[in-house]
Amino acid sequence: MKIIWLGHGSFRIETGDRVLLIDPWLTGNPMLPEDRHDAATRGATHILLTHAHFDHVADVLPLARRLKVPVVGQYDLMAHWEEHEGIETIGFNKGGTVDLGGVSASMVRAEHSSSFASPEGPKAAGSEVGYMIAAEGHVIYHSGDTDIMADMGWFGEYYKPDIGILSAGGHFTMDMAKAAWAAKRYFNFKTVIPGHYRTFPILEQSAQVLTDALPDVNVIEPQVLQAIEI
Repeated sequence: MKIIWLGHGSFRIETGDRVLLIDPWLTGNPMLPEDRHDAATRGATHILLTHAHFDHVADVLPLARRLKVPVVGQYDLMAHWEEHEGIETIGFNKGGTVDLGGVSASMVRAEHSSSFASPEGPKAAGSEVGYMIAAEGHVIYHSGDTDIMADMGWFGEYYKPDIGILSAGGHFTMDMAKAAWAAKRYFNFKTVIPGHYRTFPILEQSAQVLTDALPDVNVIEPQVLQAIEI
């Protein structure tokens, strides 16, 4: 299995013959040069969406059309897109699990918001979520954009994720200290990879706080388009 950061909250997971793009933000992503966009998305089989903020959703529809792959996400938005945008989707909801061809994705709660801009102001677009992704004997918890939640307690006990991809940049999500606290309190991770940081000055620029707080966990600071092999 390979986990590849595309900058910000965007990740690429390669497992078997599946390539999952999670919140692939290309256009305007200051961490992903335009000449690397093809490498970031090549061979994708599915796009997973955690919520509808621009820095997660901006490229989802164009990519789905160009790559001819389904978008996996919260039912309300997926049903709307399938009807009005003509793309293939896999819509489900929190508590549900879908088979993506040898990889399963279970949808779990996140604590954030999900909206997009319109001339009339912000409009809700489904709800914010995270995912438990099971493949190759591992379970990855991709938190999506979230704060700490008490629900993380049963997430850890029930799904038993050994890999955490945690949004930890602060301001819009947990910061590094909160992510570390949640990891210690609710999970038994072997590996933790921070995301949703370093993109803008308002976000945390280093994961050192996370690393220092989790001495028994392999905390990996990702580098854009450099594969982390599990």
